[in-house]
Amino acid sequence: MMSTSGRVSSVLAGFLIRASAVIVTGLFLWILFDLLRQGLGGLSWEFLLADPVNAGREGGIRSIWVSTLLILSVCMATAVPLGVAAAAYLAGFTREESNLAQLLRRSLEVLAAMPSIVFGLFGNALFSKLFGMGFSILSGGLTLACMVLPILIRVVEEEFRAVPSEFRMGAAALGLSRAGMLFRVLLPLALPGITVGLALGVGRALAETAALIFTSGYVDRMPGSLFDSGRSLSIHIFDLSMNVPGGDTNAYASALVLVGLLLIINGITAMAMGKRFTGRKRA
Repeated sequence: MMSTSGRVSSVLAGFLIRASAVIVTGLFLWILFDLLRQGLGGLSWEFLLADPVNAGREGGIRSIWVSTLLILSVCMATAVPLGVAAAAYLAGFTREESNLAQLLRRSLEVLAAMPSIVFGLFGNALFSKLFGMGFSILSGGLTLACMVLPILIRVVEEEFRAVPSEFRMGAAALGLSRAGMLFRVLLPLALPGITVGLALGVGRALAETAALIFTSGYVDRMPGSLFDSGRSLSIHIFDLSMNVPGGDTNAYASALVLVGLLLIINGITAMAMGKRFTGRKRA
């Protein structure tokens, strides 16, 4: 039987867990209520489909969300193939305890914890100056890809390793090569985890500000190509709230759009995780 001290510890631990959940949920609801109270009045279809006017005090955010989607597209188009390939290499072509694999994982952990401002300075030096891209959507997207890659690689690698060994043995018995095993067995089974990694990466990239100030710039006009400067939603919110007198209403409305996108992404992540664990239980 559990001792008195053990019961007290169990009750205390349960209370602390519940209290933490309530505090976190309360903070989120408080922030969301404040955004709704001050920004819902400025949110409309005209706001979403009009370009910024008068430094963003008037007009909408059409060029802003177009620039944001272009930056995210460049980021994901670069990070996904590189991330999946690197994860496949770590999971299928190296021994888990090898020195090379351990070095790569430690490097990924350090990069994942790196402040975003460091990535911004790196992207500015490499993509904007050395490669001559200047302040552009392409430069910002490639910088975000560097930020997303450590998270994506680690998540996808764990998904590859979580595939039951019976599937690998069956594929080997059928004479599939490692490449064939990757594309025909591992990738389909690890797809829910890859979706989670993508959602986490997109969530971080969407909310990023510091790295993009040094790479994509903050011009609020509609970009004509990937080599044009473009202002992301997060930078737009920062500029309106800090540098533009009278821009608070549009800043709150823009923040509501950003929070809505993040909630949609988190919802996709939750659905993917649910399918992942449901599939494992059935297996």
